[in-house]
Amino acid sequence: MLVDSHCHLDFPDFADDLDAIVARAATAGVERIVTISTRVKRLDSLLAITARFPNVYCSVGTHPHQADEEDGISSEELIALTKKPKVVALGEAGLDYFYQKSSRAAQERGFRAHIAAARATGLPLVIHTRDADEDCGRILDDEMVRGPFKAVLHCYTGGRDLAMKAIAHGLSISFTGILTFKNSQSIRDIAAELPADRIMVETDAPYLAPGQYRGRRNEPSFVVETAKVLAETRGVSLEEIARQTTENFFKLFDKVPRPDAKAA
Repeated sequence: MLVDSHCHLDFPDFADDLDAIVARAATAGVERIVTISTRVKRLDSLLAITARFPNVYCSVGTHPHQADEEDGISSEELIALTKKPKVVALGEAGLDYFYQKSSRAAQERGFRAHIAAARATGLPLVIHTRDADEDCGRILDDEMVRGPFKAVLHCYTGGRDLAMKAIAHGLSISFTGILTFKNSQSIRDIAAELPADRIMVETDAPYLAPGQYRGRRNEPSFVVETAKVLAETRGVSLEEIARQTTENFFKLFDKVPRPDAKAA
């Protein structure tokens, strides 16, 4: 069994064949999918998808690209929305200094509001961080002093220092198809070093298709390819990576029922 802990099933790329995509994931052994929010104001579209598919869950949050657009959404608003049964996480929120589609000040305000909501609810925060290691680390240090919270640094492409800081704070790190790219040796080096109980896999579909699928639209079934490379990188079997990353997912995303549990 595998889990795609991060994809975007509400994106237009999937509109025409969503049923087939979810079916292919199940055939590939991907038994849980979390479709991740990028705009709080579009949560209804995610909830509609989760209502169609028993094995699909969602988060609620504002991507840093939309931080200006949704500036001012409070932690209290986020907390209220997490009461929906299939909302199992906050985010994705954080910092993106590569594209900088929103101001850094708005990104930081949004990031901190999501952290406050994660702390209050006990749900994990899905953190997006790109080209912002120093500020991300500073905010994590600052916020952990205020009280612990659960989080995963998704689609990890940062440096070793931020990865180890996240681990020291009790956070998890998730890898996408980027792990499989030839020029991603530095990411594989980090992946090899991390504690086994803190690693997860994801697709970030429709983006970042791994290995043999590179250049195509990504989809949840392709998470198997990332898991294969993670297994090779860590010198263990695919079966062990599948077991470990799935266990890590259920421990972090503990609102998601396990396959042997009664569905939400």
